[in-house]
Amino acid sequence: MKSKQNTIYFLFLIFFSGIVHGQQTVSLDQIRSMALENNKKLKKAQSSISAAKAANQAANAATKPTVEASVFGLYLSDPFRTLLPEYSANGSVAVTQVVYAGNKIQTAKKMTSSLVDLQSAQKNLTEDEVLLNAETAYWQAVNLKEKVVLAEKYLSLLGELKKDLENSFNAGLIYKNDLLKVEVQQNEAILNLTKAKDGLTITKLALSQITGLSAAQYDVAGNFSDDMRLISKADVASAVNNRPEIYALSKSVEVNEYQAKLLEGDQKPTVALSANGLASYGKKINFSDGSDDMKAFVGLVTVSVPILDWGARKQKVKEQHFVTEAQKLELEETKELLSIEVQNAWLMLNQAATQIDLNKKSLKQAEENLRLNQDRFDAGTVLGEDVLEAQVLWQKAYADLIDAKAGYKISEAKYKKAIGEY
Repeated sequence: MKSKQNTIYFLFLIFFSGIVHGQQTVSLDQIRSMALENNKKLKKAQSSISAAKAANQAANAATKPTVEASVFGLYLSDPFRTLLPEYSANGSVAVTQVVYAGNKIQTAKKMTSSLVDLQSAQKNLTEDEVLLNAETAYWQAVNLKEKVVLAEKYLSLLGELKKDLENSFNAGLIYKNDLLKVEVQQNEAILNLTKAKDGLTITKLALSQITGLSAAQYDVAGNFSDDMRLISKADVASAVNNRPEIYALSKSVEVNEYQAKLLEGDQKPTVALSANGLASYGKKINFSDGSDDMKAFVGLVTVSVPILDWGARKQKVKEQHFVTEAQKLELEETKELLSIEVQNAWLMLNQAATQIDLNKKSLKQAEENLRLNQDRFDAGTVLGEDVLEAQVLWQKAYADLIDAKAGYKISEAKYKKAIGEY
């Protein structure tokens, strides 16, 4: 029986070891790469680019002649068979070339080309948003990972203090309420540890959705180093011009201008040439010589001229011009808002750097305070309550520093996105 239990225990260790060693560890660069490769929003954006390219190819094809062919068999009853054969086979081929269409064909080619550029800019914008979301989730995961380590370390300190106070309580040196205070803090620390672990799981799931990772069974490789240097400040005007939003809106204005030209083309005539070849086979179908076959050619010139629509086309052009003007105003407003965003992102980054410096000082002071209180407690000159208070201050200072470092990394990512260098 004992040998069987040992075998089961050994197999369990092998299985658990396989899970641990099989756990994937991902870096920030890997997260970014997987997000660009697997994110569904980016795949959707790429589909939009492909659709725009197909529309452009269709517009280019409009400049070329079209060829259509048809065949049909014909059976006629009285009284038609007195004029035509009872049975006949017929075929036709038509070639049509648009000669002039109010410049709409050329305008459509230019507009669809601009739409390809617009969709590409939209994809670049989506890439920036996906990368920012991925990096934000990544640093949140690192934050919670370090919070788990902190909570476990804090529980260890509370456990040591509780053991000392239990000895003092059993010796009749302190009251039970001193011991209960530590136990209350232990309960809160256990809850914080649970929250950190659950938060880490949820954050990993969110990161999996962004990057296409199959499950949350992976670890993030990053940590918060002490060397967090402030990146250089970018020129605001250049930063705004680098943003994909500006390029996308510029292309949107361009598309609207082409749309107005297309509507203007509706007011102009359309000219097309058409050549049609006909062939028919049937008994004495050729009414000119009585033969059983007939071939003919027909050439057409079609001119379509809009004459009267009670001003509807003119008003559509005017409507489109107003739409274009509104788009231009949106472009100017967006430049102003992005300028504010860039400056705000820089201020937030500086604020995050300052917060790290202050939190480092606070942690150093809290560590010294905890050391002094622990020494005095060991010497019997202060109460366990004083050590507990010092531990609480230390835990808070440590947690605040972790949050500050995570905040700096996220602010840094937001600033890079704001200046168009993401």
